[in-house]
This record gives sequence, C-alpha cells and structure tokens, in this order.
Amino acid sequence: MSTDASDTAPDAPARPGRDDFHVFDTTLRDGAQREGINLTVADKLTIARFLDEFGVGFIEGGWPGANPRDTEFFQRARREIDFRHARLVAFGATRKAGTTAAGDPQVRALLDSGAPVVCVVAKSHDAHVAQALRTTLEENLAMIGDTVAHLREQGRRVFVDCEHFFDGYAANPEYAKEVVRTAHSAGAEVVVLCDTNGGMLPAQVQAVVRTVLADTGARLGIHAQDDTGCAVANTLAAVDGGATHVQCTANGYGERVGNANLFPVVAALELKYGRKVLPEGALKEMTRISHAIAEVVNLTPATHQPYVGVSAFAHKAGLHASAIKVNPDLYQHIDPELVGNSMRMLVSDMAGRASVELKGKELGYDLSGSGNRELVGRIVDRVKERELQGYTYEAADASFELLLRDEVQGRSRRFFRLEGWRTITDQRTDGTVANEAIVKLRVKGERIVSAGEGNGPVNALDRALRAGLERFFPHLARLQLVDYKVRILEGTQGTSSTTRVLVTTSDGTGEWSTVGVAGNVIAASWQALDDAYTYGLLRAGLVPSE
Repeated sequence: MSTDASDTAPDAPARPGRDDFHVFDTTLRDGAQREGINLTVADKLTIARFLDEFGVGFIEGGWPGANPRDTEFFQRARREIDFRHARLVAFGATRKAGTTAAGDPQVRALLDSGAPVVCVVAKSHDAHVAQALRTTLEENLAMIGDTVAHLREQGRRVFVDCEHFFDGYAANPEYAKEVVRTAHSAGAEVVVLCDTNGGMLPAQVQAVVRTVLADTGARLGIHAQDDTGCAVANTLAAVDGGATHVQCTANGYGERVGNANLFPVVAALELKYGRKVLPEGALKEMTRISHAIAEVVNLTPATHQPYVGVSAFAHKAGLHASAIKVNPDLYQHIDPELVGNSMRMLVSDMAGRASVELKGKELGYDLSGSGNRELVGRIVDRVKERELQGYTYEAADASFELLLRDEVQGRSRRFFRLEGWRTITDQRTDGTVANEAIVKLRVKGERIVSAGEGNGPVNALDRALRAGLERFFPHLARLQLVDYKVRILEGTQGTSSTTRVLVTTSDGTGEWSTVGVAGNVIAASWQALDDAYTYGLLRAGLVPSE
C-alpha cells in the first residue's frame, strides 16, 4: 500500500515528466464543496481509484482532523487503495498565531493522516491576515515558515496554497511575493497561486505568474475558480507564464460555479501543448472516467462539456455534415477517439442529404451512391415533416433507425400490430388512485387482449403490453424503462397542446431512446413504447413477422 512518504516508493513507478509537471486533483476536497454534492467515505474511495487510474499525479483527499469523514478516508485509503500513479495529499492550514507547528493539533492531524504529501493553505492577502487571522503580517509569515519547515522535518513533501493570491497581489504585491518567498525558503516544493474569488482573466494571470516567478525563483502552481468562466483558460495562461503545477477538479466541480475542469485542462496540455502529463493510453479513458465520477456524485454528466460530453462531437447542421462526409477534421478540432469519445450525427429538420447518409452509415446502412438519391431525399423529407409535427430524432436514435428501416424496406414491418388500447384512472373514496389498461394486439396471426395495472396510466399500459407479448417474446423480460420525459410543445392551446414523450429503455447491455408525439400524453407514450419494444427485439436479433 502507498504509505511511504518518499516519492521513490516502489508503488509509485516513475514516468516521463512525473515531477517536471504536476497534475493535482482536488475533487475530493474542493470539488466536494459544490452545492448538491455530499460524498460518503465509500464515494471518496471510489473516486480516488478512478483518478489514480486516470493517472493524475496527486489526489487531495480532504482535511484530516477537520471532520470524521475525511479522517476516516485517509485511514481507509492507506489500507484499501494501492495507488499506481497518484500520491495522496492531505490538506490543512498553517499553525495558529502565537503557537508552534510542533504543538498545533491540526498540524499533527496532517502528519497522522499518513499522507506522503501535505498541502497547506496560507493567507497571502494582507487584508485577510488582519481581518480573518487577526494577526500581524510578520506573524503570518512566521506561521507559514514554521509550518512548512516542521512538515518537511517530518519527511513530508509540502505544497503551499496562497489563498486570495491575485487579489492580494493587486492590493500589496510586495507582501504577496514575500509570502511566496517565505514558503519557498522554508522548503515548500510548490507555491500555488490561488484565484480564490475566481475574478481573474487570462492575460492578468499570465502576467502575474511570470512576474512572481522571476522575482521569487519559487516553483509555481495555479488554482483557479470559475466565477468568470475562465478557470480553464486561466490555468493554461498560468502554464504559459511558467507554472508547472495545475490544480483542478473532475468535471469542474467546486464551490459556487466550480473550479478549473481537470479534463479539458489535461486534454489541452497533452493535445495542444504536446506535454505528456498522463500515463500512456490514459487519455483515451478520459470520457469514461468523467462519466463514472459523475455517476458517483449522482449528477448527470454534462452533455455539452468539452472533450467528454456526449454532444462534444455531435453534428446537426447539414452544412457541417456535408463537409464531414468529405473529411471529419473539417469540423472537429481533434479526433474524438483520442479522448475516448465518438462523433455523432444528429438527424433533425436541419438535416440534409449528407446528414442522413452519415447517420445511416453509423447505423449500418449504406445510403451513398446515385441509386439511393431518391431514397435519401424521401427520408430527409419525412424527417422534416415529422419534426414539424413535434418529433425530435436527435434525441431518439432508435425511432430514427426504425423510420430509416421502413423507408429502406419500402414498408413498415413490426413484431405486433395494435388494434386498440384503453386506460382507466379511478379516484377512490379512500384517496387512492387506481390505474388500469387494456391492450388489443395482433401477434403472429393471433388476436391478443391483455390487461395491466400500474402506478400511473403509462405504467399500466406498459404492463398490459408486456403481459400480451412476453409469451411470444420472452426477451422482453430483460427490457427495462429507465427514463421517461414529457414535454408540452410550445403553443397557445394550454392543456390541449401537443405532447412529446421520450422514453429510454435498457436491455442490461445498452440503452436506446424513442419518441412519440400526440395531442394526448397516453397516445404519445404508446408510440414511444411501441418503438422501444420493437427496437429492443431487433437488437436481440429477432425478425419481425407482421
């Protein structure tokens, strides 16, 4: 296990540039301060494993001694995680004014954590020293120097986070630089300049980093908050200014609007700067790691996040599709496979012939060539007509594939045909609401009438459909509806407006989405369910007979 304080421990194999440039992740500490995130110890251990697998150099686990959860995390991480790439970092503060580092309980907690690296936060803004610490500027410097020196004497690598550095530099640049010098002289390996309020812009960051580096000789890092939307740009600007240590969080999680996002920072360093900061092959795992961490913190992965979002390489406009058909690089800044993502063609009322051809190819249909011009034109016209009615195929690939199959085959082939359905909702005197559905189908030449009850009319309809079909198609027992969305489309008809339903279904190995549109929400739901089950049976390799 990784309990040795030395960076040459056998469990931490060297890689090119390991200490020339640091990727420092603080998801478990700073990222956990995001509103809506509440990590258990088990969650933190899981995320730490993902981050180590990704290959970051340092994982800041929290503040041992500040709360029982972080203290337990360090105890368990030492026993349960065999870190292959990362070093575990304990976060804490300098000693209190008027004491000594050796006698300070919170400094002792940092050592007791067993973490080989300690990151100490220090005040670098003179106003914060006077108003928050309520001490003198000289005593603040003594607190920094004493704490760093003591931790170094105990065999720890030490980084110092200079809190509110850029604001402090603007107010009193000489004192802010003296804080950097003091930490560096006492033995801090890296002094991190923190844009704690997140108010800086890239040109300002680069200029300050360059000046402080020249005036102090310290190795500098950057910690950027995203309050101006510039955290990633500010981080890269700091690198341009000479910083060789970047602090980030997975998916940009953090207090207020968040921190510099680990994934676009690392991707930029590797793909734009040509700087090798991850183990070989790790960059291709980036999309998977990003989504896995999002699942652990119980937040939906951001669809439009750079590099790793499902929409990061999605193309909708017909003009784009025409160019991509010739060369994907014409509308993509990188090959999405480099970061474990993939290109997607979206089919919508903006689609042209090229969009449909590319989407068809993605789904396994070759629609190129002069012999398919009429077919492709017919598909384009049908998509535009149906989207005008309220359908959306960019979010319902399975429904589009069924439409495509019908046009290619020249007719609609299904596993079952609907004769009719009926739902009943009964408000009872005891306050309970009962929902029943009856479905009439034709399946393999037989007429089937089946009923179902559910916790809503759509659920009852779903159960009735299953009851009628599972005798013929046992595979349906594996299908599960995992998401159901209803949207009232824009209009002025109020409760009589057109309704769009999107259903996501899983068979345990994959998911697909289908769409239905009607003036009645149950009718729209039926369409989406019909497509969902039809597509699921096709995925299972069955051949429709109706």
